[in-house]
Amino acid sequence: MNWTSAAILSAATAGVVNIIDSHLLSRRMPGLRSFLLPVGAIHLVFAIVLFFVFPLPENTEPRVILIALLSGTARVIAVLIMLYNLTREDVSRVIPVVQTYPVFVAIIAVPLLGESLYPLQWLAIIIVVAGAVMVSIQHSSSGATTWLGKPFILLLASSLLFALADISSKYVLDYISFWNMFYLTAFCISGVFLLVSARPYILKQLSNIENRSTTLAIIFFNEVLAPLGIVLSIWALANGPVSLVSPIVGSRPMFVVLFALVLSRLAPGFLKWQSSRRIIALRLIGTAMIVGGISFISLT
Repeated sequence: MNWTSAAILSAATAGVVNIIDSHLLSRRMPGLRSFLLPVGAIHLVFAIVLFFVFPLPENTEPRVILIALLSGTARVIAVLIMLYNLTREDVSRVIPVVQTYPVFVAIIAVPLLGESLYPLQWLAIIIVVAGAVMVSIQHSSSGATTWLGKPFILLLASSLLFALADISSKYVLDYISFWNMFYLTAFCISGVFLLVSARPYILKQLSNIENRSTTLAIIFFNEVLAPLGIVLSIWALANGPVSLVSPIVGSRPMFVVLFALVLSRLAPGFLKWQSSRRIIALRLIGTAMIVGGISFISLT
């Protein structure tokens, strides 16, 4: 496998993870908290194992660990917002908006790192934002065209938190390894998820789920698949030019929309999905604008 194949596989894997997340939240789980409980438990196991396999470097400053934990917390809150919206909206609308976070990275880098953006890069940012708005359009039950509104703002907030998490992670990775950062984030995920969902009635809900064994197996598979996508992206970055790897890895929304489109034909009840041809066309165009704009920003 070369870095190109790894980057494409990483984007496709992340797309599959988002599709399965959407299926679980909209079709199998009784609520968001019942989904968070097993996911939090799985990540706690990952974090404990990796903590002993990859200990922190000696003399790691408390400041570095604190920033790593703040980065992990920001990422967890971003994930929670994304998952919350996946319970209410179809995945082909949620993920493209969340994936606009490289735009926030570029904008934040201007005042924070003293970087500058060229006019064409600002144009690319405008294209990304316009694509995100286009993806958010939907038809109401009355036939009127509407947009996500408040959920759209929440998804932009999620995107901003992902950007802040990436920027702070970049700083921390100068002092600790990727695996250190990975399990510190996993501790944050398990801590927040279990704090939110560890309730007796949630356990009762899980015990009453139809096809419980199958559902929990799908969750476990998905939470193993997600780190695989991350590892593939890191491997691609280590072996290829970042200016080319990043746009490929950032093509995840295109995979999500394509997978959702295929599933809407092969298994219509698998996901929430608006079947209007006009909406599908707008969604495809908007996603292409997001991926294209982010690719241009990354390449320049």
